[in-house]
Amino acid sequence: MGAAMRRIHVGNALSAFGLGFTVPYLYVYVAQVRGLGSMTAGLVLAVFAVAALIVLPFAGRAIVRRGPLPVLLIALVTAALGALSLGLSASAPTVLLSAAALGAGQAVMQPALATMIVDCSTTETRSRAFAMQFFLQNLGLGVGGLIGGHLVDTTSASSFTLLFAIEAAMFLVLVAVMATVRAPRAPHVEAVPGQAAGGSWKQLLGNRAMVQLCVLGFVLFFACYGQFESGLSAYGVEAAGITTSALGTALAANTLMIVIAQFAVLKFVERRKRSRVIAAVGLIWAVAWAVAGYAGLGHGSQTMATAAFISTYALFGLGEAMLSPTLAPLVADLAPTGLAGQYNSAFALVKQLALAIGPAVGGPLGASLHAPYIVAFLLFSLGITVLAVRLGRQLTDVQNQPSLARSRVVTQGRAPADAVAAAEA
Repeated sequence: MGAAMRRIHVGNALSAFGLGFTVPYLYVYVAQVRGLGSMTAGLVLAVFAVAALIVLPFAGRAIVRRGPLPVLLIALVTAALGALSLGLSASAPTVLLSAAALGAGQAVMQPALATMIVDCSTTETRSRAFAMQFFLQNLGLGVGGLIGGHLVDTTSASSFTLLFAIEAAMFLVLVAVMATVRAPRAPHVEAVPGQAAGGSWKQLLGNRAMVQLCVLGFVLFFACYGQFESGLSAYGVEAAGITTSALGTALAANTLMIVIAQFAVLKFVERRKRSRVIAAVGLIWAVAWAVAGYAGLGHGSQTMATAAFISTYALFGLGEAMLSPTLAPLVADLAPTGLAGQYNSAFALVKQLALAIGPAVGGPLGASLHAPYIVAFLLFSLGITVLAVRLGRQLTDVQNQPSLARSRVVTQGRAPADAVAAAEA
């Protein structure tokens, strides 16, 4: 791991730390501490999603034309201003504008950092680099939430102001750290800067493998991440009688499984076809939904129901650990030379859509229609397996199983993977 990659991983950890530091407490801060009501608090959470959906299409274009580092630095400054103003805001308009700035900045950080990882890695090291990114993101989220929870006091607005001020300062420190990164210069495609604004999007939509991967990604994020703190938790409380402390234990079990399993499964994943790894995740998650069904519908003891519910989150964590060295590197390998930023932003946009729609659909369903909820998402998980197998037919051998490649060429997105494979043959 070179100095540039170390700084990028620090950036990933600190950006996740900032997210975990404040976002879990936004609802309480807006609705109760500032006294703006649940409606405004709900709008703040919606603004986060809307801001991300607005800026991500433009972020990809900016990363392609200007490079990921300048875009990342602008995103960090924007997030810092949003965090600081959010901590000082006392009215609904200023809270919403501040949340939009913070949400937009945090949304752009991820594709920018992902593109920097692509630029600083090779085919052989990319899976490991993204596995490390996912590990540090989860660590940052967990530590940030833990520390933030001990700093806030719902009877004191100043404690929340301090929380957001620390987050803003952290983003500015991260600006100083990332400004020192000397990443390899990404390959430049002369046609990109001069083409029409929608040209790169048209090229992306013409890539059948990437379109199929985006559809698969939507289902993955909708059926897993979009349910964690909405539908699945509502189902656990209403159908399985899970207490809030047990729900917290389940979330901790998810993070613990990722921490334990991430590097244990990495070597196994690196030697397998990516499409088969994703297909296996679909099967694991189908088992997880079946276990959740037992927790709420099995009519066993409360202890067994709680154990089954915690096991559900742990099984989801195992699947996440398998996906982290698989999905993001595949996005990079499908991108034409010089367009990795565009493809990373497109995939981040798909993820954001799934995370916005997932809770809206899963929350009411999980709270009231227990059996249909479990059956529907069990079928979604099996659908992941089917979509993964179909995607495998669109990939070249090297794209599907990078361990077959012997070249050490930096493949910051290579739609020309056929050419690489042909050259190696």
